[in-house]
Amino acid sequence: MEPVLEVRHLNSFYTEGRSLFGGKEQRRQVLRDVSFEIHRGEIVGLVGESGSGKTTLSRAVLGMLSDYEGEIIHHSQRPQMVFQDPFSSLNPAHSIGWILEEPLRVQGKLNAKERKAAVLEVLEQVGLGAEYASRRPRELSGGQRQRVSIAGAVITRPKLIVADEPVSALDVTIQAQILQLLADLRKRYDLSYLFISHDLNVVYQICNRVLVMQHGVIVEQNTVEELFRNPQHPYTKQLLAAAE
Repeated sequence: MEPVLEVRHLNSFYTEGRSLFGGKEQRRQVLRDVSFEIHRGEIVGLVGESGSGKTTLSRAVLGMLSDYEGEIIHHSQRPQMVFQDPFSSLNPAHSIGWILEEPLRVQGKLNAKERKAAVLEVLEQVGLGAEYASRRPRELSGGQRQRVSIAGAVITRPKLIVADEPVSALDVTIQAQILQLLADLRKRYDLSYLFISHDLNVVYQICNRVLVMQHGVIVEQNTVEELFRNPQHPYTKQLLAAAE
């Protein structure tokens, strides 16, 4: 299978500053020898408790870390992000149309008419009509704002999207709709996802493979069916037992 992302022997670090009582700065390790691939059209789940290293790994994949060792190889353009809280990621001072058009302006490949047409097209594809282009984020529901966030991620046609807890702030009914939208867009655009979640039931619904992270280490990775049916690592068994 064709990879869109390869991560090889990734170790990441952060530096703690001096305390009020002095002392030297300390360089602490977060990720430890992390290796995995995401293939074209694949949805890979990343699970683990808070503090396990999931956010650090997503930041590394997005190119937001500077202090790391190992290789992060993208086989397409830089991935885009779908956030847990779309309201904080959408500029309240601008209309939805302006927000969605901005990455196209930065990309510089389309003229103004083409950009506006692309905005209307992507709004339609995420289940929002053209009338939403003139609205502000505060006028939208949580589910509608998440649809806009997803539209902003796909409008530049990336091959990989990092989705960080994209449905955890939504009620169950809206969760199902957003998960279906992500699945539909995967088929439409031949997308791959790194899908970060603490909810194993959601991961089971949408993912093809799962990475289980504990203390900055991937302790297990397998297909979603095999991992749920026959977990190998004690931590994986613990997570599955807690989800039942």
